Amino acid sequence: MNQQYVWDLQDVDATQVALVGGKGAHLGALSRIEGVRVPGGFCVTTEAFRRVVAQAPPVDGLLDRLSRVDADDREAIRTLSAQIRRVVEEIAVPDDLAAAITGALARSGERAAYAVRSSATAEDLPTASFAGQQDTYLNVIGPAAVLRHISRCWASLFTERAVIYRRRNGIDDRSVHMAVVVQQMAFPHASGILFTADPVTGNRKVATVDAGFGLGEALVSGLVNPDVFAVRDGEVITRAIAAKQRAVTALPAGGTREVAIDAQQQEQPALTDAQVVRLVELGRRIEAHFGSPQDIEWCLVDDGFRIVQSRPITTLFPVPESGDRENHVYVSVGHGQMMTDPMKPLGFSMWQLTAMVPMHEAGGRLFVDVTARLASPASRAGLLDALGKGDPLVRDALETVLDRGDFVPSLPETAPAGPPPGGAPAPIETDPAVVTALIERSRVSIAALERDIRTKSGPELFDFLLEAFEEHKRVLSDPLSIQAIMAGMEATWWLNDKLQEWLGEKNAADTLTLSAPDNITSEMGLALLDVADVIRPLPEVVAHLRGVQDDGFLDGLAKLPGGAEARDAIEAYLDRYGMRCVGEIDITRPRWRERPSTLVPVILDNVRNFGPGAAERRFEEGRLRAQQKEQEVLSRLRALPDGDRKADETRRMIDRVRTFIGYREYPKYGIISRYAVYKQALMEEAGRLVRAGVITEPEDVFYLTFQELHEVVRASRLEDRALLAQRKEAFRAYHALTPPRVLTSDGEALTGAYRRDDVPAGALVGVPVSAGTVEGRARVVLDMAEADLEAGDILVTAFTDPSWSPLFVGIAGLVTEVGGLMTHGAVIAREYGLPAVVGVERATRLIRDGQRIRVHGTDGYVEILP
Repeated sequence: MNQQYVWDLQDVDATQVALVGGKGAHLGALSRIEGVRVPGGFCVTTEAFRRVVAQAPPVDGLLDRLSRVDADDREAIRTLSAQIRRVVEEIAVPDDLAAAITGALARSGERAAYAVRSSATAEDLPTASFAGQQDTYLNVIGPAAVLRHISRCWASLFTERAVIYRRRNGIDDRSVHMAVVVQQMAFPHASGILFTADPVTGNRKVATVDAGFGLGEALVSGLVNPDVFAVRDGEVITRAIAAKQRAVTALPAGGTREVAIDAQQQEQPALTDAQVVRLVELGRRIEAHFGSPQDIEWCLVDDGFRIVQSRPITTLFPVPESGDRENHVYVSVGHGQMMTDPMKPLGFSMWQLTAMVPMHEAGGRLFVDVTARLASPASRAGLLDALGKGDPLVRDALETVLDRGDFVPSLPETAPAGPPPGGAPAPIETDPAVVTALIERSRVSIAALERDIRTKSGPELFDFLLEAFEEHKRVLSDPLSIQAIMAGMEATWWLNDKLQEWLGEKNAADTLTLSAPDNITSEMGLALLDVADVIRPLPEVVAHLRGVQDDGFLDGLAKLPGGAEARDAIEAYLDRYGMRCVGEIDITRPRWRERPSTLVPVILDNVRNFGPGAAERRFEEGRLRAQQKEQEVLSRLRALPDGDRKADETRRMIDRVRTFIGYREYPKYGIISRYAVYKQALMEEAGRLVRAGVITEPEDVFYLTFQELHEVVRASRLEDRALLAQRKEAFRAYHALTPPRVLTSDGEALTGAYRRDDVPAGALVGVPVSAGTVEGRARVVLDMAEADLEAGDILVTAFTDPSWSPLFVGIAGLVTEVGGLMTHGAVIAREYGLPAVVGVERATRLIRDGQRIRVHGTDGYVEILP
């Protein structure tokens, strides 16, 4: 056999993806697993594909044209991909290659039936399965037919769906090559798909089997509904037997056809329970060999299973490593921090080192293990209450786990903990001086960090940073700071509960907290309005900003009339807020100071949509609305029985909430200010590593954990240079995964449900976080830098951390997929008086950009209007 072009499947292993493609490599590896039977056959290698395509110069030009086509231009992709396929199919197979293939066929008999299957080098990979993107042909008989179908498989590398799939996964068309697997045809009684983990819930301990009669094409094509079995611990735990009216069978002369199934057989199970359990045992063996859950195509021939394909299930969210075999329940950190994108290794490792509780990484996201607190009756209720106030879906998901009764062990009741030594802390006074002192304490700590870090480099810098992280945590855990935060939140809850009880008014605190003092995040949005005031009367500056292409635009401002003044205004803004950015908890994200062009579209929107003095006017309007609301509420309360007492208590709570609620945003500002100092020092170290030839570019350090970077700096070398490429590929793949709010050690992802019946049919349900109702045009914005908002627009996005606040001044309402009552977007929406609903699952996909919607911020739902 010519091994340059044709390899027997028995000689192939999992390392040879570049030669035989993903499917071929997996089949070769499968054939080596004891007890796994794979139909015999051979692979026509990628070398054969390269040689054939090289004979057709038009392919190169067509690929050049395809590379320049926009990913959303489906018509151009359809036309060019069809041209490439036509050219490839018409290329004559060289004589020596045809001879090698027919020689391999002769070993099984030229008139034997074969399955001819595409096997691309970017297929069945751990991060992208490419399932169904290229072609498979069944029951192909005779050398001429096999050669013809091999050419069709080569051409199927350029189907429209395959090209689009590669674009979405960031894979260059030229980097992918096609091998072809030719296997002896199996003629099964039944066939189907085995998932060794539940593909819907992610549970790694539950396998699911889809089964139908005849060839598997009936299931893959959707011709019939399969029987579905679920298996756990060697037992079938659920089964749903479908009425299987059709099947696909092989024709004697080649090809396949649909046939009707006898009425008496239609509702018979395609497999017995014993066969299902045996198949899952086989699947577990395959899963163990490949080290990850598998999507396995199988067929049953003469009571024996044949495996015809196995690929990783790429849609499962990874499970944090626990180091034991106990049950664990994890809660997402990103949903609480309003940043559910994946973080790079330096980012998540530094957040772990500066966090107040242990955190576990999976899929580029962080999770907190809450198992022990759920298990203890003494802490369970408090945990559920706290998490439920932040995000009701998290609470519901945790209660779903608890309701099963057997996943989280219940610890014995313990006596409630007594007060701490010295008694409980005295209640904090309602005194603005407390907030002033806390802000000054934070400022002094950051100034000391900036001063002391300047002289540090090399290993000494990392030793210094580890000490700085302890100071970081000390500031975060300052008892007075925590009391101030809780005082504002508890006053909010008190006002909402009591005013609903006494006056029947929902979310009254929303209006009462408008324009509260000392809110650094809302001040940030208003301050950009002041920047727009400086720029608005300067036409040359406005024109310059409209043409901004990169981050060097500030230098060009000085040459324009009024440009120095405009630059000073932007620089002053960056001095105070330039450490912020979208996804700011990941230290690797570019800060506004590093990428000031991010702010230009928002500044231009403010120039266009507002007049002079808008910041001061908006703040004052909010303050007056809050004042009027306070007077109205107190007046109504005094008219009630025992009204004077109720009014006095309420007035004290209004004073308290307005004193402390703004400070709720300050600790995050302090964290991110410290992060900016850490990052500047680390990037200087990265520059030294580049100059020493240890890494290629400074941003390479983002793909090392803090601990790994410490070791690289200490040793002045990177031991495993392939690690960076692996981490970059993993990070890219993590973007395709949706992190769950709650995740179990079994891999089950739980999103929770609202379980409400008080919303109109078809409405999208969420958490009401800022009162009022508004109707307007939805603007679905996934990247703040691409926002193009008009007055009256409603912002719809995945999440809003503090960096989104400058957009809030120009919108009429807010809808997000992630968030809760006290997350940043909710706090700022209330500050600005924007009706807002957060935690609306899949909002950015269910609401189309430009649609008219109605946001019910008081009742927590969104209507899509006709």
